[in-house]
Amino acid sequence: MPEKKAPRNKTIDTPVSEGREYIARCVRIDDAVGDINTVLDKTVLGDTFKVCRCLPKESVDLIIADPPYNLTKTFNNSTFTKKSAVDYEEYTRQWLDAVCPLLKPSGSIYVCCDWETSLIIGRVLGDFFKVRNRITWQREKGRGAKANWKNGLEDIWYATKSNEYTFNLEAVKIRKKVVAPYRVDGKPKDWTETAKGNYRDTCPSNFWDDITIPFWSMPENTAHPAQKSEKLIAKIILASSNPGDLVFDPFLGSGTSSVVAKKLKRHYLGIEIDERYCLWAEQRLEMADADPEIQGYVDGVFWERNTLSEQNLVSRTEDVPVTADTFERE
Repeated sequence: MPEKKAPRNKTIDTPVSEGREYIARCVRIDDAVGDINTVLDKTVLGDTFKVCRCLPKESVDLIIADPPYNLTKTFNNSTFTKKSAVDYEEYTRQWLDAVCPLLKPSGSIYVCCDWETSLIIGRVLGDFFKVRNRITWQREKGRGAKANWKNGLEDIWYATKSNEYTFNLEAVKIRKKVVAPYRVDGKPKDWTETAKGNYRDTCPSNFWDDITIPFWSMPENTAHPAQKSEKLIAKIILASSNPGDLVFDPFLGSGTSSVVAKKLKRHYLGIEIDERYCLWAEQRLEMADADPEIQGYVDGVFWERNTLSEQNLVSRTEDVPVTADTFERE
């Protein structure tokens, strides 16, 4: 008998036996897809290497990939076994070769990795795309190591198919509190003065220290062992796609890329080989209909951590107050 959850534990861990209705919403792709519009906004249950061969070339605007890191790790009923550096490089080349033809000439790709796989992915990515940057984000979770430094950071490599690409700077600026406001002729210089505080919208750097890893009392949390947060993915989608664009995730996991794409009015398509993770993705997509919020992103602005609760903001519907859960751990 499964252990009873604490009242505030919102972790999604629905078993296959109780989630057949969600699995039924997933699709399988075994033959060539002539028109990408026939599979828009779908969760594909299948093998990325096989499914990608069936999808139309140059049909995707943005790829967000979170492949297995080169660690021995169990994902539900399957285990990814750590490979040699040479073998992991070959694995990386294989999946990049599978997804590269799907990206439009104006498209972008982001690849998640840890410090060790970053050494391989950054190098191999340049053989397929034009590498633009390496984002490092602070991952404050997990126990310390006894004989090494705790891994508190992860990387995301950013690349484009060509020199013509989307980057929406204004959409991803961060609103920060102004501690020492500077004025010229008595007027704020490069900051905004409000009754609730003084703020400046700043250009984001390639170091992100405002990400909260999903934890048990957050509605977005699942039992997936390597889940990324919605806020993390939202930054990528807002910067490198436009409403109506197609966001593709070849390693969908518990569905974060698709869920965030839906909340931000993009189309989505994700491939996941594990049936239970597909279930959770579809369950979260259904939940997004009732709750389109993204923690830390309010009224079109990414707020600096620990500043949202000071604003006494209301939600976009204006008649429903933002709850404490909205600001929890931000």
